[in-house]
Amino acid sequence: MPVITNIEDLRVLAQRRVPRMFYDYADSGSWTESTYRANEADFDRILLRQRVAVNMEGRSTRTTMVGQDVAMPVAIAPTGLTGMQHADGEILAARAAKKFGIPFTLSTMSICSIEDIAEGTDRHPFWFQLYVMRDRAFIENLIDRAKAAGCSALVVTLDLQILGQRHKDLKNGLSAPPKLTVPNVLNMMTKPRWCLGMLGTKRRQFGNIVGHVKGVGDMGSLSEWTAKQFDPRLSWNDVEWIKKRWGGKLILKGVQDEEDARLAVDSGADAVIVSNHGGRQLDGAPSSIAALPHIVDAVGGRIEVHMDGGIRSGQHVLKALALGARGTYIGRAMLYGLGAMGQEGVEKALAIIRNELDLSMAFCGRTDIREVDRSILLPPNY
Repeated sequence: MPVITNIEDLRVLAQRRVPRMFYDYADSGSWTESTYRANEADFDRILLRQRVAVNMEGRSTRTTMVGQDVAMPVAIAPTGLTGMQHADGEILAARAAKKFGIPFTLSTMSICSIEDIAEGTDRHPFWFQLYVMRDRAFIENLIDRAKAAGCSALVVTLDLQILGQRHKDLKNGLSAPPKLTVPNVLNMMTKPRWCLGMLGTKRRQFGNIVGHVKGVGDMGSLSEWTAKQFDPRLSWNDVEWIKKRWGGKLILKGVQDEEDARLAVDSGADAVIVSNHGGRQLDGAPSSIAALPHIVDAVGGRIEVHMDGGIRSGQHVLKALALGARGTYIGRAMLYGLGAMGQEGVEKALAIIRNELDLSMAFCGRTDIREVDRSILLPPNY
Protein backbone atom coordinates (compact mmCIF):
# COMPACT_ATOMS: atom_id res chain seq x y z
CA MET A 1 0.00 0.00 0.00
CA PRO A 2 1.49 3.39 -0.97
CA VAL A 3 1.84 6.13 1.62
CA ILE A 4 -1.18 8.46 1.26
CA THR A 5 -0.41 12.11 2.08
CA ASN A 6 -2.82 14.09 -0.12
CA ILE A 7 -6.00 13.83 -2.19
CA GLU A 8 -4.03 13.30 -5.40
CA ASP A 9 -2.60 10.08 -3.95
CA LEU A 10 -6.16 8.85 -3.41
CA ARG A 11 -7.14 9.83 -6.95
CA VAL A 12 -4.31 7.82 -8.46
CA LEU A 13 -5.22 4.77 -6.39
CA ALA A 14 -8.92 5.10 -7.24
CA GLN A 15 -8.10 5.26 -10.95
CA ARG A 16 -6.32 1.91 -10.61
CA ARG A 17 -9.10 0.23 -8.64
CA VAL A 18 -12.39 1.54 -10.12
CA PRO A 19 -13.71 0.41 -13.54
CA ARG A 20 -13.08 2.99 -16.23
CA MET A 21 -16.72 3.98 -16.83
CA PHE A 22 -17.31 4.81 -13.16
CA TYR A 23 -13.95 6.47 -12.59
CA ASP A 24 -14.52 8.61 -15.70
CA TYR A 25 -18.02 9.47 -14.51
CA ALA A 26 -16.55 10.94 -11.34
CA ASP A 27 -13.46 12.52 -12.83
CA SER A 28 -14.70 14.40 -15.90
CA GLY A 29 -16.62 17.46 -17.04
CA SER A 30 -18.77 18.49 -19.96
CA TRP A 31 -17.57 19.37 -23.47
CA THR A 32 -13.98 20.74 -23.36
CA GLU A 33 -13.85 20.43 -19.53
CA SER A 34 -12.56 24.01 -19.23
CA THR A 35 -14.83 24.82 -16.26
CA TYR A 36 -14.03 21.47 -14.66
CA ARG A 37 -10.31 22.32 -14.76
CA ALA A 38 -10.82 25.96 -13.70
CA ASN A 39 -12.65 24.89 -10.55
CA GLU A 40 -9.40 23.58 -9.13
CA ALA A 41 -6.87 25.77 -10.94
CA ASP A 42 -8.42 29.08 -9.88
CA PHE A 43 -7.75 28.31 -6.22
CA ASP A 44 -4.02 28.48 -6.99
CA ARG A 45 -4.31 32.17 -7.97
CA ILE A 46 -5.43 33.09 -4.46
CA LEU A 47 -2.48 33.69 -2.14
CA LEU A 48 -2.52 33.36 1.63
CA ARG A 49 -1.04 35.93 4.01
CA GLN A 50 1.33 34.22 6.42
CA ARG A 51 1.64 35.60 9.96
CA VAL A 52 4.30 34.80 12.57
CA ALA A 53 4.82 35.13 16.32
CA VAL A 54 1.15 34.57 17.10
CA ASN A 55 -0.20 32.12 19.66
CA MET A 56 -1.28 29.03 17.71
CA GLU A 57 -2.57 27.00 20.67
CA GLY A 58 -6.21 26.08 21.21
CA ARG A 59 -7.22 25.98 17.54
CA SER A 60 -10.78 25.05 16.54
CA THR A 61 -12.37 24.30 13.19
CA ARG A 62 -15.84 23.91 14.70
CA THR A 63 -18.68 26.03 13.35
CA THR A 64 -22.25 25.66 12.07
CA MET A 65 -23.90 25.12 8.68
CA VAL A 66 -27.61 26.03 8.44
CA GLY A 67 -27.73 26.03 12.23
CA GLN A 68 -26.19 22.57 12.65
CA ASP A 69 -22.96 22.03 14.55
CA VAL A 70 -20.12 20.74 12.36
CA ALA A 71 -16.59 19.73 13.32
CA MET A 72 -15.29 21.62 10.30
CA PRO A 73 -17.06 23.68 7.60
CA VAL A 74 -17.08 20.78 5.14
CA ALA A 75 -19.97 18.58 4.04
CA ILE A 76 -19.95 15.59 1.72
CA ALA A 77 -21.59 16.68 -1.51
CA PRO A 78 -24.36 14.68 -3.20
CA THR A 79 -22.86 12.54 -5.94
CA GLY A 80 -24.77 10.18 -8.20
CA LEU A 81 -23.71 6.55 -8.62
CA THR A 82 -21.53 6.69 -5.50
CA GLY A 83 -22.33 3.04 -4.84
CA MET A 84 -20.67 2.19 -8.15
CA GLN A 85 -17.31 3.61 -7.06
CA HIS A 86 -17.31 1.02 -4.28
CA ALA A 87 -19.92 -1.47 -3.12
CA ASP A 88 -22.40 0.19 -0.70
CA GLY A 89 -20.48 3.42 -1.23
CA GLU A 90 -23.10 5.83 0.09
CA ILE A 91 -23.41 3.92 3.36
CA LEU A 92 -19.63 3.88 3.82
CA ALA A 93 -19.30 7.60 3.06
CA ALA A 94 -22.15 8.42 5.46
CA ARG A 95 -20.45 6.44 8.22
CA ALA A 96 -17.20 8.31 7.61
CA ALA A 97 -19.02 11.66 7.77
CA LYS A 98 -20.70 10.63 11.02
CA LYS A 99 -17.32 9.70 12.51
CA PHE A 100 -15.87 13.11 11.56
CA GLY A 101 -18.90 15.12 12.70
CA ILE A 102 -19.80 16.62 9.33
CA PRO A 103 -22.94 16.38 7.14
CA PHE A 104 -23.37 13.67 4.53
CA THR A 105 -25.65 14.51 1.58
CA LEU A 106 -27.35 11.65 -0.28
CA SER A 107 -28.16 12.12 -3.97
CA THR A 108 -31.54 11.28 -5.47
CA MET A 109 -29.55 9.26 -8.04
CA SER A 110 -27.76 7.18 -5.43
CA ILE A 111 -27.30 3.43 -5.50
CA CYS A 112 -28.07 3.01 -1.79
CA SER A 113 -31.52 4.30 -0.81
CA ILE A 114 -32.60 6.85 1.78
CA GLU A 115 -33.64 3.98 4.01
CA ASP A 116 -30.29 2.20 3.52
CA ILE A 117 -28.44 5.27 4.83
CA ALA A 118 -30.72 5.66 7.83
CA GLU A 119 -30.30 2.00 8.75
CA GLY A 120 -26.59 1.91 7.97
CA THR A 121 -25.80 4.87 10.24
CA ASP A 122 -28.16 3.97 13.12
CA ARG A 123 -30.48 6.78 12.01
CA HIS A 124 -27.83 9.47 12.37
CA PRO A 125 -29.19 12.68 10.73
CA PHE A 126 -28.04 13.28 7.16
CA TRP A 127 -29.00 15.60 4.32
CA PHE A 128 -30.90 14.63 1.18
CA GLN A 129 -30.46 16.12 -2.29
CA LEU A 130 -33.55 16.39 -4.48
CA TYR A 131 -33.80 16.56 -8.26
CA VAL A 132 -37.06 18.05 -9.48
CA MET A 133 -38.85 15.61 -11.76
CA ARG A 134 -42.05 15.79 -13.75
CA ASP A 135 -43.65 13.13 -11.55
CA ARG A 136 -44.71 15.33 -8.63
CA ALA A 137 -46.17 12.39 -6.73
CA PHE A 138 -42.72 10.80 -6.79
CA ILE A 139 -41.16 14.04 -5.52
CA GLU A 140 -43.69 14.20 -2.68
CA ASN A 141 -42.88 10.61 -1.80
CA LEU A 142 -39.14 11.31 -1.80
CA ILE A 143 -39.61 14.28 0.53
CA ASP A 144 -41.79 12.23 2.86
CA ARG A 145 -39.23 9.39 2.87
CA ALA A 146 -36.47 11.89 3.71
CA LYS A 147 -38.54 13.18 6.62
CA ALA A 148 -39.22 9.67 7.86
CA ALA A 149 -35.49 8.87 7.71
CA GLY A 150 -34.67 11.86 9.91
CA CYS A 151 -32.95 13.99 7.27
CA SER A 152 -32.11 17.37 8.78
CA ALA A 153 -31.77 19.43 5.57
CA LEU A 154 -33.01 19.21 1.99
CA VAL A 155 -30.68 20.24 -0.85
CA VAL A 156 -32.52 21.09 -4.08
CA THR A 157 -30.35 21.02 -7.21
CA LEU A 158 -31.32 23.78 -9.67
CA ASP A 159 -28.76 23.35 -12.43
CA LEU A 160 -29.67 19.95 -13.86
CA GLN A 161 -33.00 20.49 -15.61
CA ILE A 162 -31.27 19.22 -18.74
CA LEU A 163 -28.07 17.21 -18.91
CA GLY A 164 -24.75 18.64 -20.07
CA GLN A 165 -22.94 16.48 -22.62
CA ARG A 166 -20.13 14.51 -21.04
CA HIS A 167 -18.09 12.86 -23.77
CA LYS A 168 -16.52 10.16 -21.59
CA ASP A 169 -19.88 8.90 -20.33
CA LEU A 170 -21.18 8.59 -23.88
CA LYS A 171 -18.08 6.76 -25.07
CA ASN A 172 -18.10 4.41 -22.08
CA GLY A 173 -21.82 3.64 -22.36
CA LEU A 174 -22.33 4.57 -18.70
CA SER A 175 -25.05 2.59 -16.90
CA ALA A 176 -25.81 1.16 -13.47
CA PRO A 177 -25.26 -1.75 -13.28
CA PRO A 178 -22.67 -1.66 -16.09
CA LYS A 179 -23.60 -3.11 -19.47
CA LEU A 180 -21.65 -6.31 -20.04
CA THR A 181 -20.00 -5.30 -23.28
CA VAL A 182 -16.66 -6.84 -24.23
CA PRO A 183 -14.65 -3.64 -23.43
CA ASN A 184 -16.43 -3.24 -20.08
CA VAL A 185 -15.95 -6.87 -19.08
CA LEU A 186 -12.28 -6.78 -20.03
CA ASN A 187 -11.78 -3.60 -18.01
CA MET A 188 -13.63 -4.95 -14.97
CA MET A 189 -11.45 -8.08 -15.05
CA THR A 190 -8.52 -5.81 -14.16
CA LYS A 191 -10.39 -4.57 -11.04
CA PRO A 192 -10.80 -7.71 -8.88
CA ARG A 193 -11.25 -5.82 -5.61
CA TRP A 194 -14.17 -3.85 -7.08
CA CYS A 195 -15.76 -6.94 -8.60
CA LEU A 196 -15.64 -8.90 -5.33
CA GLY A 197 -17.29 -6.01 -3.54
CA MET A 198 -20.09 -5.81 -6.09
CA LEU A 199 -20.68 -9.55 -5.95
CA GLY A 200 -21.16 -9.20 -2.20
CA THR A 201 -23.88 -6.54 -2.29
CA LYS A 202 -27.44 -6.49 -3.55
CA ARG A 203 -27.27 -2.73 -4.21
CA ARG A 204 -26.46 -2.19 -7.89
CA GLN A 205 -29.31 0.02 -9.15
CA PHE A 206 -30.79 3.40 -8.23
CA GLY A 207 -32.17 2.58 -4.79
CA ASN A 208 -34.33 5.67 -4.45
CA ILE A 209 -36.19 4.91 -7.69
CA VAL A 210 -36.41 1.19 -8.40
CA GLY A 211 -39.35 -0.20 -6.44
CA HIS A 212 -40.65 3.26 -5.59
CA VAL A 213 -42.04 4.23 -8.98
CA LYS A 214 -44.88 2.36 -10.66
CA GLY A 215 -43.59 0.42 -13.66
CA VAL A 216 -39.90 0.87 -12.86
CA GLY A 217 -38.48 -2.47 -11.88
CA ASP A 218 -35.50 -3.06 -14.13
CA MET A 219 -32.65 -1.21 -15.83
CA GLY A 220 -34.41 -0.78 -19.15
CA SER A 221 -37.50 0.89 -17.74
CA LEU A 222 -35.38 2.97 -15.36
CA SER A 223 -33.32 4.40 -18.21
CA GLU A 224 -36.47 5.30 -20.09
CA TRP A 225 -38.03 6.86 -17.01
CA THR A 226 -35.06 9.05 -16.02
CA ALA A 227 -34.64 10.30 -19.60
CA LYS A 228 -38.18 11.63 -19.48
CA GLN A 229 -38.37 12.76 -15.88
CA PHE A 230 -35.85 15.57 -15.27
CA ASP A 231 -38.13 18.60 -15.49
CA PRO A 232 -36.96 21.44 -17.79
CA ARG A 233 -39.86 23.59 -16.56
CA LEU A 234 -38.36 24.01 -13.07
CA SER A 235 -39.15 27.48 -11.67
CA TRP A 236 -38.97 29.45 -8.43
CA ASN A 237 -42.61 28.50 -7.85
CA ASP A 238 -41.48 24.89 -7.61
CA VAL A 239 -38.88 25.90 -5.02
CA GLU A 240 -41.57 27.56 -2.90
CA TRP A 241 -43.80 24.46 -3.24
CA ILE A 242 -40.92 22.20 -2.15
CA LYS A 243 -40.10 24.42 0.82
CA LYS A 244 -43.70 24.29 2.01
CA ARG A 245 -43.88 20.51 1.56
CA TRP A 246 -40.52 19.97 3.28
CA GLY A 247 -40.91 22.41 6.15
CA GLY A 248 -37.29 22.19 7.30
CA LYS A 249 -33.89 23.60 6.39
CA LEU A 250 -33.68 24.20 2.63
CA ILE A 251 -30.44 24.61 0.65
CA LEU A 252 -30.42 25.55 -3.05
CA LYS A 253 -27.55 24.12 -5.09
CA GLY A 254 -26.28 25.43 -8.42
CA VAL A 255 -26.38 29.21 -8.03
CA GLN A 256 -23.74 31.17 -9.99
CA ASP A 257 -25.54 34.38 -10.94
CA GLU A 258 -26.13 37.34 -8.64
CA GLU A 259 -29.74 37.80 -9.73
CA ASP A 260 -30.44 34.13 -9.08
CA ALA A 261 -28.87 34.52 -5.64
CA ARG A 262 -31.27 37.35 -4.82
CA LEU A 263 -34.21 35.27 -6.05
CA ALA A 264 -33.00 32.45 -3.82
CA VAL A 265 -33.16 34.81 -0.85
CA ASP A 266 -36.71 35.77 -1.81
CA SER A 267 -37.70 32.09 -2.05
CA GLY A 268 -37.09 31.62 1.67
CA ALA A 269 -34.13 29.25 1.35
CA ASP A 270 -31.73 28.95 4.26
CA ALA A 271 -28.59 28.72 2.12
CA VAL A 272 -27.33 28.64 -1.45
CA ILE A 273 -24.48 26.57 -2.79
CA VAL A 274 -22.33 28.36 -5.35
CA SER A 275 -21.77 25.52 -7.79
CA ASN A 276 -21.38 24.74 -11.48
CA HIS A 277 -22.11 21.04 -10.88
CA GLY A 278 -18.41 20.24 -10.83
CA GLY A 279 -17.98 21.58 -14.35
CA ARG A 280 -20.38 18.91 -15.63
CA GLN A 281 -23.12 21.18 -16.99
CA LEU A 282 -22.34 24.54 -18.69
CA ASP A 283 -18.77 24.35 -19.93
CA GLY A 284 -17.31 27.86 -20.13
CA ALA A 285 -19.02 29.04 -16.94
CA PRO A 286 -16.82 30.62 -14.24
CA SER A 287 -15.24 28.48 -11.58
CA SER A 288 -17.12 28.29 -8.30
CA ILE A 289 -14.38 30.07 -6.36
CA ALA A 290 -14.39 32.94 -8.92
CA ALA A 291 -18.18 33.29 -8.65
CA LEU A 292 -18.27 33.02 -4.85
CA PRO A 293 -17.43 36.64 -3.84
CA HIS A 294 -20.10 38.05 -6.17
CA ILE A 295 -22.78 35.80 -4.69
CA VAL A 296 -21.69 36.68 -1.15
CA ASP A 297 -22.01 40.38 -1.96
CA ALA A 298 -25.39 39.87 -3.66
CA VAL A 299 -27.08 38.17 -0.71
CA GLY A 300 -25.60 40.57 1.81
CA GLY A 301 -25.66 38.16 4.73
CA ARG A 302 -29.39 37.47 4.46
CA ILE A 303 -28.79 33.73 3.99
CA GLU A 304 -25.75 31.49 4.22
CA VAL A 305 -23.55 31.03 1.18
CA HIS A 306 -21.84 27.67 0.68
CA MET A 307 -19.73 26.51 -2.26
CA ASP A 308 -18.52 23.40 -4.01
CA GLY A 309 -16.31 22.69 -7.00
CA GLY A 310 -12.59 21.99 -7.14
CA ILE A 311 -11.89 21.52 -3.43
CA ARG A 312 -8.98 19.13 -3.12
CA SER A 313 -7.32 20.37 0.06
CA GLY A 314 -7.84 22.08 3.38
CA GLN A 315 -6.23 25.20 1.91
CA HIS A 316 -9.00 25.33 -0.70
CA VAL A 317 -11.55 25.21 2.12
CA LEU A 318 -9.73 28.01 3.93
CA LYS A 319 -9.66 30.23 0.82
CA ALA A 320 -13.39 29.69 0.24
CA LEU A 321 -14.14 30.68 3.83
CA ALA A 322 -11.96 33.77 3.49
CA LEU A 323 -14.04 34.82 0.48
CA GLY A 324 -17.26 34.55 2.44
CA ALA A 325 -18.42 30.94 2.28
CA ARG A 326 -20.02 29.64 5.46
CA GLY A 327 -19.47 26.04 4.40
CA THR A 328 -17.95 23.94 1.64
CA TYR A 329 -18.66 20.57 0.01
CA ILE A 330 -16.37 17.83 -1.27
CA GLY A 331 -17.52 15.46 -4.00
CA ARG A 332 -14.59 14.17 -6.02
CA ALA A 333 -12.18 14.19 -3.07
CA MET A 334 -14.61 11.89 -1.27
CA LEU A 335 -15.10 9.69 -4.35
CA TYR A 336 -11.36 9.29 -4.82
CA GLY A 337 -11.02 8.10 -1.23
CA LEU A 338 -14.00 5.77 -1.57
CA GLY A 339 -12.80 4.24 -4.82
CA ALA A 340 -9.30 3.84 -3.46
CA MET A 341 -9.98 2.33 -0.04
CA GLY A 342 -13.70 2.27 0.79
CA GLN A 343 -14.72 3.85 4.08
CA GLU A 344 -11.09 3.98 5.19
CA GLY A 345 -10.32 6.05 2.10
CA VAL A 346 -13.13 8.53 2.78
CA GLU A 347 -11.89 8.89 6.34
CA LYS A 348 -8.37 9.44 4.99
CA ALA A 349 -9.62 12.18 2.63
CA LEU A 350 -11.44 13.91 5.47
CA ALA A 351 -8.41 13.64 7.76
CA ILE A 352 -6.17 15.14 5.08
CA ILE A 353 -8.50 18.08 4.53
CA ARG A 354 -9.00 18.66 8.27
CA ASN A 355 -5.25 18.63 8.94
CA GLU A 356 -4.47 20.98 6.03
CA LEU A 357 -7.26 23.34 7.11
CA ASP A 358 -6.10 23.41 10.71
CA LEU A 359 -2.42 23.99 9.93
CA SER A 360 -3.04 26.58 7.19
CA MET A 361 -5.38 28.53 9.47
CA ALA A 362 -2.63 28.61 12.10
CA PHE A 363 -0.01 29.79 9.60
CA CYS A 364 -2.37 32.66 8.71
CA GLY A 365 -2.54 33.71 12.36
CA ARG A 366 -6.01 32.41 13.20
CA THR A 367 -7.05 29.91 15.86
CA ASP A 368 -10.83 29.93 15.32
CA ILE A 369 -12.28 29.07 11.91
CA ARG A 370 -15.14 31.51 12.53
CA GLU A 371 -12.64 34.40 12.54
CA VAL A 372 -11.35 33.70 9.03
CA ASP A 373 -12.06 36.52 6.57
CA ARG A 374 -10.49 38.25 3.56
CA SER A 375 -7.72 39.70 5.73
CA ILE A 376 -5.88 36.34 5.51
CA LEU A 377 -5.57 36.77 1.72
CA LEU A 378 -3.05 38.81 -0.24
CA PRO A 379 -4.77 41.25 -2.63
CA PRO A 380 -5.29 41.58 -5.53
CA ASN A 381 -5.12 37.85 -6.25
CA TYR A 382 -8.77 37.25 -5.34
